[in-house]
Amino acid sequence: MLDGAYPVEDTFAYSNADITEQEEHTMSTLDEAIKQLLSIEGATGAAVVDHSSGMALAQGGSPGFDLGVAAAGNSNVVSAKLRTMADLGLDSDIEDILITLDGQYHLINVLNSGGSKGLFVYLVLDRTYANLALARHKLNNLAKGITI
Repeated sequence: MLDGAYPVEDTFAYSNADITEQEEHTMSTLDEAIKQLLSIEGATGAAVVDHSSGMALAQGGSPGFDLGVAAAGNSNVVSAKLRTMADLGLDSDIEDILITLDGQYHLINVLNSGGSKGLFVYLVLDRTYANLALARHKLNNLAKGITI
């Protein structure tokens, strides 16, 4: 974890206090995914997001901005790309989307497996500390194990 980052356990966000056993298992699985994502060198924030609603199902880290707002905004990016692909008649899946800022990389990995369809992983990396190629490789491997 980078200096100044908050402990992962303190930054998870869930909105429903009355959860079922299945939901509790899903959240613990998502909590573990967030912890693993934040262990990627240079990672400052991570979220698992439902792209149709824009809601972050789990999030963690401290990227210096509101991850919930960023998750909702990036769901618009994913939805727009999916619509454009449909308009073009492209029969393919989005693997990932990269947004580069002067101090950060924002990686969006769209989950396409049956147990995670409709979700994406949003990962924020500090450009000073991150190795983009290695981070993408680790993100792709971790994303394969995310299901709800």
